[in-house]
Order: sequence, then structure tokens, then C-alpha cells
Amino acid sequence: MRLAIDAINRALERERWARDKLAAHAGRTARMEVGPLAASFAIDAEGRLAEATGDPDLTLAVSPLDVPGLLAAPERWPQRVATGGDVALASTLSELAATLPWFVERTFASFLGPMVGQQVADAGRRLLEISDYARQRLGDNVARYVGQEAKLAVGTAEAKTFAEEVAATAARVEALEVRIDALADRQAGKRHTK
Repeated sequence: MRLAIDAINRALERERWARDKLAAHAGRTARMEVGPLAASFAIDAEGRLAEATGDPDLTLAVSPLDVPGLLAAPERWPQRVATGGDVALASTLSELAATLPWFVERTFASFLGPMVGQQVADAGRRLLEISDYARQRLGDNVARYVGQEAKLAVGTAEAKTFAEEVAATAARVEALEVRIDALADRQAGKRHTK
């Protein structure tokens, strides 16, 4: 967690506007839960982050499967991150998360130049979107398979009705068999009397 906090603070160093937004929540703490992993951070008066302990004012939970998609499209924060607690802090973090691609592009541009930095950031974003695409396709395929197989499956009501129809047909066949035997016996009796 310390490395993540240091990286975020370095990115915030050049972004006074972002630190000002965070500084409005000075003294507040948040806990980020990604699956079984969790870490807490506090916001100081300068709008920087520091490690924290104790009960958080805000809990953020995201599925590990949603992390790549969230990094690729942080504007989908409300759909991917479950929040509990301080609503104002959650709103600020959501707003700042939406600017994450811009931070990444600026960082790559400072190391690689504006053109290459932009291309590397775009390529990274497309790679991160692959998990969303794969999950969407898998979900569609499973839904289609279940939908098609459900047409072949028989429910309890249909099975009961079918069993009753089979029993009724069997009873009719049995009754018909008895009538045929009776006719056969009658026919045989007529032959013996002649």
C-alpha cells in the first residue's frame, strides 16, 4: 500500500486542484477492498494520502475482476465500486478517478514524449479493456447456451403432465388389449362351434 500511496502523492504533487479537492476532506479515512485484500488511507490537510488504521469514514469495495475495466474506464466508477459511508468523500474520489487516464497520459508523456506517451497510454487502456470484452462475451455465450438449453429442458409441470398422458395412454392400450383378447376369444369360440 505504501508504494501505491507514494505513487498517488507523486501524481498529485503537480495537480494542485486535485489536492485542494482532497484537502476539503482532511482527517477523513477510506478503506479500499479489492476482493480479500484491503488497505486504508487518510487524507491530510495538504490533500496528500497517508496510511491509516482504525475505522474508516468510507469503504470502497471493488471486485478483482472489475479492476482492469475500472482502470481502463474509470468513468464507470459508480457501476464498479460499491461505497459505504461518507458520501461527499466518495463523490470526490469518483470525480478524481475519472481523471486517472489524464494522469497516466501525462506521466507517460513526461517520460516518452507527447506522441509516444499518448500511444502507450491508449495501448494500455485497450489491453485493460480486454478483460471486460472477454467477460461480456463469456456472459453472452453462457446466457445464449442456457436460453437454448432451457427450451430443451422439461419443467416439473410439463414432466407431470407428460407422465399423466403416458399413464392414460397406457391404460387405453391395456383396455384395447383386453377388448382385442375378448374378440379373439369370441372368434375362437365361433370356430369351435362350427
